[in-house]
Amino acid sequence: MGNRGEKKGKEMKYVLVTGGVVSGLGKGVTASSIGVLLKACGLRVTCIKIDPYLNTDAGTMSPFEHGEVFVLDDGGEVDLDLGNYERFLDVKLTRDNNITTGKIYQHVINKERKGDYLGKTVQVVPHITDAIQEWIERVAKIAVDGKNGSPDICIIELGGTIGDIESRPFIEALSQFSYRVGESNFCVVHVSLVPVLNVVGEQKTKPTQHSVQRLRALGLIPHILACRSTKPLEENVKEKLSKFCHVPTGNIISLFDVSNIWQIPILLEEQRAHEAILRLLRPPGVAWEPRLDEWKNRAEICDNLHEPVRIAMVGKYTDLSDSYLSVLKALLHASVACQRKLIVDWVPAPDLEQSTKNEQPDLHEKAWNLLKGADGILVPGGFGDRGVEGKISAAKFARENEIPYLGICLGMQVAVVDFARSVLQIPHSNSTEFDADNRNPSVVFMPEGSKTHKGGTMRLGLRRTVFQTTDCKSFKLYGNVAYVDERHRHRYEVNPDMIEELEKAGLAFVGKDETGKRMEIVELPSHPYFVGVQFHPEFKSRPGRPSAPFLGLIAASSGQLETLLQNPNSKNQSITLNLPINGVSISKQNPYYNSYMNKNNNGNILSSGNIIHVKEKAAGVA
Repeated sequence: MGNRGEKKGKEMKYVLVTGGVVSGLGKGVTASSIGVLLKACGLRVTCIKIDPYLNTDAGTMSPFEHGEVFVLDDGGEVDLDLGNYERFLDVKLTRDNNITTGKIYQHVINKERKGDYLGKTVQVVPHITDAIQEWIERVAKIAVDGKNGSPDICIIELGGTIGDIESRPFIEALSQFSYRVGESNFCVVHVSLVPVLNVVGEQKTKPTQHSVQRLRALGLIPHILACRSTKPLEENVKEKLSKFCHVPTGNIISLFDVSNIWQIPILLEEQRAHEAILRLLRPPGVAWEPRLDEWKNRAEICDNLHEPVRIAMVGKYTDLSDSYLSVLKALLHASVACQRKLIVDWVPAPDLEQSTKNEQPDLHEKAWNLLKGADGILVPGGFGDRGVEGKISAAKFARENEIPYLGICLGMQVAVVDFARSVLQIPHSNSTEFDADNRNPSVVFMPEGSKTHKGGTMRLGLRRTVFQTTDCKSFKLYGNVAYVDERHRHRYEVNPDMIEELEKAGLAFVGKDETGKRMEIVELPSHPYFVGVQFHPEFKSRPGRPSAPFLGLIAASSGQLETLLQNPNSKNQSITLNLPINGVSISKQNPYYNSYMNKNNNGNILSSGNIIHVKEKAAGVA
């Protein structure tokens, strides 16, 4: 393992981000924002997320458990925080950047079965803790920014809350690791909550005091406190925290509520958080003034968007927005590029179905009013048959009323099912996922998949899509390139035996895999914007470089698609609109205008950054 203080070339620096009091404080965004700051200071940054659950990865978990499953280039199914890291830092991580208890124990047990421990009793200490440290040290050296050589600094986020029994082996390993690498190479940032009780009206420090006491008792000493609160911390509160937590007031950062998520790195910079980290770690050749001009400009633009674009999100996990986090971020990236304020209307797919109309007509009417009031419709990916008929109905409504539509994965498949039923006049056509004995399936199980094992058995990761024609919207949106590489996560595909019949009826499969047998992109040429993609383009969308299909949806929904298609960026997939803020107004003469958009809804509006969620309750959850 090496001795403390041992030097072999460049020393890796580590920043550990922990959380206390309650979960959901924003450790992932904090870790990502610290990374943005350090990268802006000229450092090469990588990230590791530790999830203490026993699952090997996030692939088999319901979105209601931990939010969306984020997919990496290498097919890794990982925690959604890795999506935050990739978007904020513009890096490409690997499956090993997400450590779970399941992975560590599986690794150690495999070594024990091979006899690598030479007959010793295998224990949590030292074998599990050593494995954790070795994993961190190995992965920290992997370049994730496309450059040669190792990164300068690794940000480690420890999931969960200090005191959780399942994270104890990781805390012990990190305590040992901090001693081994030396205090000049290891910085601990503790994210905690400073609540305000309505009765008293003052910011309370006791929860953070207790959290820090617990952290110190477990062997980790915080160097920086990042305190979540609704309003900026008062000076006397900082002084009190400094006194009882043994942290300098200059190292106590106030993470109060801001207008959008891109303001967090700016908030950290204004409070000189980077200086506190750099003073401790002293990395060589670093600039002490971060260059955040582009970041600040983007955050300012985001705050000053006023003209809305309304997108109906038709899904089955609408009670938890984190289930579609990357989709929301991709919509946001595209809406900022189109200079529009994004409004997302959550439409529970089951509420669109006939069964809901019979049992709960008010919910059914509410869902359809939201759908009819949207400028564009998006059906994201998903699994299981709950709500699938509602998604098919949404695709049909968009197709028949010429409303811009984007279907992702299952969203593409339900669009094909609707086309087979409505245009090909095959009324009972379906996916074999929902009707295994269907006689005329338009979507079928892929032959290489497994029906007995769920974890890691889908078609996963980066796959190539080859354009079949240059005369299509997707080709132009992607910058007139011959092929694109996008991330996948699916078990079912459009039935190859039905392709010829579907295309003769007017559906165009403009993108296929390298064999030409698997359908990747479908368009309806006669429609203003009706696009389905088998892959998940949201996973590669970045601030300033929006995903092409999402950009097309927002542009079509706001009357800007023709302008965009006439001026595509032919060099790469980075598409930027050079349009004035709110420069294109929507009118009823616009071919992409939804005539239903002026109808009102009575949903509860919840502001989340620059996205406004009209939150609707699902009829049932399964």
